[in-house]
Amino acid sequence: MTKLGLALAAVLPVAALAEPSVADWDAVVEQAQGQTVYWNAWGGSTATNDFIAWVGQRVQDDFGITLEHVKLSDTADAVTRVLSEQQAGQTTDGAIDLIWINGANFASMKEAGLLFGPFAEQLPNWAYVDVAGKTVTTDFTVPTEGYESPWAMAQVVFMYDTADAVPLGDMQALLAWAAEHPGRFTYPQPPDFLGTTFLKQALVDLVADPSVLAMPATDDVYAEVTQPLWDWLDALTPNLWRAGAAYPQTGPAQLQLIADNEVDIAISFSPSEASTAIANGLLPDTVRTFVLDKGTIGNASFVAIPFNSGSKAAAMVVANFLLSPEAQAHAQDPNVLGYGTVLAMDALAPADRAAFDRLDLGIATLSPADLGPAQAEPHPSWMTRIAEDWQTRYGQAN
Repeated sequence: MTKLGLALAAVLPVAALAEPSVADWDAVVEQAQGQTVYWNAWGGSTATNDFIAWVGQRVQDDFGITLEHVKLSDTADAVTRVLSEQQAGQTTDGAIDLIWINGANFASMKEAGLLFGPFAEQLPNWAYVDVAGKTVTTDFTVPTEGYESPWAMAQVVFMYDTADAVPLGDMQALLAWAAEHPGRFTYPQPPDFLGTTFLKQALVDLVADPSVLAMPATDDVYAEVTQPLWDWLDALTPNLWRAGAAYPQTGPAQLQLIADNEVDIAISFSPSEASTAIANGLLPDTVRTFVLDKGTIGNASFVAIPFNSGSKAAAMVVANFLLSPEAQAHAQDPNVLGYGTVLAMDALAPADRAAFDRLDLGIATLSPADLGPAQAEPHPSWMTRIAEDWQTRYGQAN
């Protein structure tokens, strides 16, 4: 072989390692062996942390991958880290290999060219994904185009203690209930994602034509569309827990208020969260869930791979494992996470479907019929703007 040939032989494997092709899955799995994946994911829940640890053990056993959970309180921190690396010219071996992401964070990373892909729709386990029945190819109205892979479904529910509260049909009914029971309701403080979800859910329920929320929140329409939300919050806030002078900082902190009998109703983005919390001794067994008469917001959680990850092959293997029937059934178990699956049951082998059929979703989990169809997420720009405005209007005293 010539000197040039030897030089090319030395260079080509490095290039292949840098940019694995999802189309050659055997090569991806081989390359993933021995790699470490730094998965940046929300770390505010023991159940979530335990699930990610389980995933780490499974991919270590099956693929020789080391999974490190980098616990986040705000996904935007990971986005900022990748953006900083891009601006500094660090195009390889970045600090982050996988991000639990959706919504505005995905939109901003995609727009800035910070993501590796497309890869998701070529993963082997994509064949099981319920593309027709679940929102897994758009994210807050933004097409995913294969740049992120779904791994869990979520839908807003309201948890209530049946000893002290009843199901409510809409946000006006919640307002009336809060006026009759001052101090017995609250929600996490924005910009916590569950707090901003509450604001979005209120807006979707209150606005005359929710279809306007599928478009960006431009100056031409923003003030008029959101005015019913601000009027409603002005009436609600004085009747909140601690009269709106303080808010729980996270979803788990909100649950603790129910457990401590300080509030009676709380918002969740997981239909099985109440059952999971009851099973883990975190909520009384008198807690149940309800949805609003017009339905509630639903979306998928995704994982995405930064453009400069040094472990792209292993990150794709982890994303593919999260789509496996084993991982999806484990996540849907209310004793584990209670997340909804992204898979289509009729695409599964009988043994895999049986694993889902055996699950007891718990005493506080609504049946699919009672949960009803999910309402669409607004465009990400609505969440960004209402969270900022909420801080100006209601957050300054906190």
